Order: sequence, then C-alpha cells, then structure tokens
Amino acid sequence: MKRIILVFLMIISFIGNAQTVNEPKNNPEEWSKMYEPFRVAGNLYYVGTYDLASYLIVTDKGNILINTGLADSLPIIKNNIKKLGFKYKDIKILTLTQAHFDHMGAMADIKKETGAKLYVDEKDAQELKSGGKSDYELGKYGVTFKPVNPHFLLKNNDKIKLGNTTLTLLHHPGHTKGSCSFLFETKDNNQTYKVLIANLPSIIIDRKFSDVKDYQNIQKDYAETFKAMKNVDFDIWVASHASQFDLHTKRKEGDSYNPKLFTDKEVYFQKLGKLEADYLEKVKQDSAEK
Repeated sequence: MKRIILVFLMIISFIGNAQTVNEPKNNPEEWSKMYEPFRVAGNLYYVGTYDLASYLIVTDKGNILINTGLADSLPIIKNNIKKLGFKYKDIKILTLTQAHFDHMGAMADIKKETGAKLYVDEKDAQELKSGGKSDYELGKYGVTFKPVNPHFLLKNNDKIKLGNTTLTLLHHPGHTKGSCSFLFETKDNNQTYKVLIANLPSIIIDRKFSDVKDYQNIQKDYAETFKAMKNVDFDIWVASHASQFDLHTKRKEGDSYNPKLFTDKEVYFQKLGKLEADYLEKVKQDSAEK
C-alpha cells in the first residue's frame, strides 16, 4: 500500500513539475508551408519547409539532420526524406544552428523516434534543456519547444564525423549564445565543394546590449562573429532560413539539380555586410542613449 501511495505521489509530482510547451503563434505562413525537397550539392539535401531550412547529409554510415523547424514541421521533414528515397530511421546524428523554437520544434520527437545522437554547441546546451525558457530574449515566452538533453557538447572547430563526412562546427554566437555554422566538403562527380551552412547573425532585441543582463558578452560575441564569418573559406553556401540565401529567387520547385546556384559568395558577403551595418548602428545608438 505504501508503495502504491509513493508511486502515486511521484506521478502527481511529475505532472505538477511538467512544463507546457507554448510555441509562439502567428508565425509567418512560409514557416509551415510544404516545400519540395531537393539535392543542394553532393550528399547535401534540403528537407525543410518553404522557409525553415532543414538539411539532410547522407553518408555511407547513416545520415545527419541539421535543424528541425517548428513542431508541425515533423511530418513535412519525414515526408521529404521519404520523397528523396532515404529512410527516416537512418538519421544517426542530429544537430542545429541555433536554439530557437523555429529550428528546434521537432528535435525532441525526432531524437526519440530515431535514436539519433544530438550534437550541440556547448553554449546553447542550457537553452535546449530548458526548452528555450533560459534564452536571453525568447525566454520571455516560456518553454517554446520540448526540452531535450544533448549527447555531445562542442566547441569552435570541433568535428562531427559520420561515415565519409566530417562537419566542422564554427562557433558564431550573438543570435543565441551557441549559434553556429557548419563547414564540410562534398563530392559531386569529379568536383569537390566546400559547403558552408551559415547561421547569419541577425539581432533580435530592441533594448540596449548593456541591458541584456543574462548575456553580458552579447555585443562582443556579435563583433567576433562578424569578423569570423568574413574569413570563412567556402564554395557553396546555404543558411538557417531559405529567405536568407534567396532560395526561392534562385530556384523554382521542379528545377533540375544545379549546385552552381549556391556559389554566389558575393551575396553572402552583401547580406553579412548589411547585418554588420545594423549591428554597428545599434552600438552607436546604444552609446548615444547613455
């Protein structure tokens, strides 16, 4: 009898401590809109929604999935992987470019369903464990995605290896404490491309950097990220959102395979330059308000 009472109390305690996920609503419709999956270059495939980019990297030892969109992206990602002829359960490694709900919404479910190992930038680990509640800005919405515990914590230039592919994590903080990009080589017939999956450092706060008490290095981190991202060597680039690398201008659904569409390095530097100009203007305004 005592054991039954103890189990009952444990269940009540668990329910009481369980946190409800409140994914922000009224998001752009493009975030949940279906989009045809396609091969970007070599063993890199786009399997996300119309704007929330998810990437499948296919190796001879299983596959890597980067980013998982919103919670309702799950069936889209599953179906896109199937359309391409790959198996959902062949995902062996999960990772992400930033710990926000629009890239983490389906992560916990995919991790549970596939048994894949989760690799993350160590600076975003707390946000994953709290379901986004500890984020310096979006934490105001509470728990915005299912909390998830990572298997491996990575630092700048650490490697993720699976089969014939090695990803290098590039620590690019600011947007989140552990925002990161990935760099790897992929072969396409007789050509090898160095691919950058970029997490562009946009600013999401309307208060002064100095007022962000739970991320005191935010201004410095942005400055260092802009410097680092201007010095990345790559041939092809994509980003965390399709709109950030002009996917729908470059490519229409049904277009044939063409890696050259994503070799526009000048656009990368233009977009990075615009974001840096926004950052410098904010630093100037912050100083003027003192």
